[in-house]
Amino acid sequence: MKSKEDNTQKKSKKLSSKELSWVLYDVGNSAYTLLACALIPIWYKSLAVGDGAGQISSDRATAYYAMAIAVMTVVSALIGPVCGAIADHMRIKKAIFSTTVVVGVSACILNGFTPTWVLFLVIYVLTKIFYNASLVFYDSMLVDVTTKDRMDEVSSYGYAWGYLGSCVPFLVSLAAYICGPDMLGYISNRLSMIIGFAVTGIWWLVVTVPLLKSYKQVNYVSEAAEAKSKNPGVLRLIAGAFAQIFGTIKKIATKDKKVGLFLIAFFLYIDGVGTIIDNCINIGTDLKLDSVGQVVFLLFTQVVACIGSLVFGRLSQKYKTTTLLYVCIAGYFAVCLYALTLHDLIGFGIMAFGVGCFQGSLQALSRSYFSKIIPPENSGEYFGIYDIFAKGASFLGSLVIAAVKLAGGTINVAVATMAIFFAVGFVFLRLADSYDAPGYEK
Repeated sequence: MKSKEDNTQKKSKKLSSKELSWVLYDVGNSAYTLLACALIPIWYKSLAVGDGAGQISSDRATAYYAMAIAVMTVVSALIGPVCGAIADHMRIKKAIFSTTVVVGVSACILNGFTPTWVLFLVIYVLTKIFYNASLVFYDSMLVDVTTKDRMDEVSSYGYAWGYLGSCVPFLVSLAAYICGPDMLGYISNRLSMIIGFAVTGIWWLVVTVPLLKSYKQVNYVSEAAEAKSKNPGVLRLIAGAFAQIFGTIKKIATKDKKVGLFLIAFFLYIDGVGTIIDNCINIGTDLKLDSVGQVVFLLFTQVVACIGSLVFGRLSQKYKTTTLLYVCIAGYFAVCLYALTLHDLIGFGIMAFGVGCFQGSLQALSRSYFSKIIPPENSGEYFGIYDIFAKGASFLGSLVIAAVKLAGGTINVAVATMAIFFAVGFVFLRLADSYDAPGYEK
């Protein structure tokens, strides 16, 4: 029986205090994501590139940065499912989530004080690993803070507020960079970094406090499984988590075709999304577009993505989640083909608008749809597996873009090839939707 609070919540269509606390974490972690995309690579190269002692060439700095990202991606993908499986036990999820947030925030702030590029890169990788781990727990909390009929809307609110809220600390960080030696020269590069990382870290922590205070784990493994798994040895606990994960993967591959086919579809279309995001600056650079104009349009994309997420969140009350996912995938398919006509800054802005319309919505609806088709008591473990597919985002797509460019193709053709990922992802999503829902989905 639903409580009076649940019925009132559904009727008012407003976020409950638990839902709002959950949404706010998207506002916090998105700020770090934006900083990592826009300013961290610049600050890293300001330390690494040069003729001074310990400094290296720009090409080597880029190579080391790419290697660091690769290491971070692999480590995050490996520990995600393990952390998720362990956190599915009663009263553990909140504690581990809190740890990942505190360590991630602390490392973020510390990053601004690093004197060398090597230490900068090490701490950056550490921050990203704990940041990514926190997202595994955060995404899995969705089943505890809301009901199935509101998951699409609440997840969309998370991405929407995240896109918009991340602009607040980023504008402060951007102002610090503008006042730094690369532009106005009012402050030192060191102070610029300290301000940028500190503001982002503090913002990340402050908006997370409501979730840390209010979250209660509702869904967890059964008491029988809980008692069976109790063991004083940490290594045995981890070994048990690995065994559980392999069992779940086998179940997904052989029995739960709906989840398996969705994960394949998700991997394909989210790879296209990630590739376009990661190469947005390369697109403008190859076309020799104004760099300031590109940054303006990228910020514009954040606002559009916020509005798009809210619109699709409202539409989720009237239409099936899969129907809206089809629309988003088709929209991205059209954006990829539009890239063939791209040649100036106005065209870049139109493409940015198209990306913004569907970017947050596709991510939010994918998260909520996955929440509905998995067993809620194992949400941590399943989202750890989901995270592996998400971490692969842009991997295949980037290889395709590199191959097209090395073969002499233009950036327009390279981006247009991403349409293949969305087309095939669309097909696998249709296949997933054709299977009956598991017993734990209403």
